[in-house]
Amino acid sequence: MSIALAPYAACDASSRGRKYPEAAPAYRSEYQRDRDRIVHCGAFRRLEYKTQVFVNHEGDLFRTRLTHSIEVAQIGRSIARTLNLNEDLTEAIALAHDLGHTPFGHSGQDALNACMHDYGGFEHNLQSLRVVDVLEERYAEFPGLNLTFETREGILKHCSLKNATELGDVGRRFIDKTQPPLEAQVANLADEIAYNNHDVDDGLRSGLINVEQLCDVRLFGEQYAEVMRRHPDIPERVRIHEIVRRMINYLVVDLVENSRRLLGEAGAVSIDDVRNSNNALIGFSAPVRAESLELKRFLREQLYNHYRVRRMTRKAELIVSDLFGVFMDDPRILPPQYHDKVRATPDSKTACARVVADYIAGMTDRYAIREHKRLHDPSETT
Repeated sequence: MSIALAPYAACDASSRGRKYPEAAPAYRSEYQRDRDRIVHCGAFRRLEYKTQVFVNHEGDLFRTRLTHSIEVAQIGRSIARTLNLNEDLTEAIALAHDLGHTPFGHSGQDALNACMHDYGGFEHNLQSLRVVDVLEERYAEFPGLNLTFETREGILKHCSLKNATELGDVGRRFIDKTQPPLEAQVANLADEIAYNNHDVDDGLRSGLINVEQLCDVRLFGEQYAEVMRRHPDIPERVRIHEIVRRMINYLVVDLVENSRRLLGEAGAVSIDDVRNSNNALIGFSAPVRAESLELKRFLREQLYNHYRVRRMTRKAELIVSDLFGVFMDDPRILPPQYHDKVRATPDSKTACARVVADYIAGMTDRYAIREHKRLHDPSETT
C-alpha cells in the first residue's frame, strides 16, 4: 500500500542528486536504488563478521554489525512509515551507517584512531562515507556507489569541523549547524534503540549481566514487572525476549508521539523547514530520554567494561595497533591492490597511513586475527 509522504519528508523531487549524474531508475525510486546498491556491496557483506559487542567467534547467536544494521533498518522503517516519512531513504541510511566500522567494534575504532593521530585521525562515520564514495569499486562509470546526497548526508551522523570543511556540501551542516532530513534523524535514533536493547539481550545471553542487576534500571524494571504480572510461568528465555520487545515498543511509541509534537510546534511544512530548525525534530520525551540514558550508562559500566569484555578489547587494540605499525614500517607487505595505492603517492606518509587504515578498517574480526597471525607466526603461510 502506497502511503502519501508528509510535506516535510524527503522525496525524489527534492533530492540534491548524485555526484555523478545518472538517468533515473525505471522501476525504483532514487532512494530504493541507493538501498539496493548498499545491500549488494562488499562492505555490507563483511558486516556479518564484524563485532557488535562480542567478537564473532564467541558465539553464533550474538549480534554482529550486519544483524544490528538490519534491526536498525526495521525499527527505522516502522517509525518512518508511522510519521509518513520516506521509508526507503531511512532504510538506506540505516543499512549503510556502519559500513566503515573497524573489526572488533569500538575498541578497534579507538585503536585505529590512536594510530592515525598524526595522519588526520579515524572516524567510523567518515569512513562509512569514504566506503560508499571511494572504496567500493563496482561500477564502470564512477567510483564508489554514487549514492544520493541525502543518503550520504545521513550516513555522516558525526563529523569533526576540520573534516567537514574538506567534504564540501555533504559536510556543510556541521559548519552551519543545520539539521539533516527527518529520515536521517529517525535512522540515528533507531540505531540507539536497537543497540541498547539488543545489547541487553546479548549481555543476558552471555551471562555477563543478570536480570537482578537490570531490574534496578527503570526502563527494564518496569517492563519486567509487567511481564511477570501477565506471564509468571513462561520460560526465562521467552521472558527476556518479551521484555526486550516491550522495551523497544515503549521507546518507539514515545519517539513517534513526541516527534509529532515537536513537528507541530515547529510548524514545519517543508524539508527546508526541517533543515533550518534550531533543534532536531525527531526525539524522545524528556522522561523517556532520561530512562534511555540510564540504560546506556548501565551497559557501559556493567557490560562494556566487564573484565571479560575488556580482555577481548585489549586483545583487539593490540592486534589493530600492531597491524598498523607493521604495515607502516613496510608497506610492501600490503596486498597488491593496497600497495599499488601507496606506490602512487610514494612521498606522502599521510597518504600511506590512510591506505593502511582503509585496509584495516575493511577487515572482519576473524580476518584481522588471521592476518595478525600470518605476520607473526613463522608456521603460518602467507
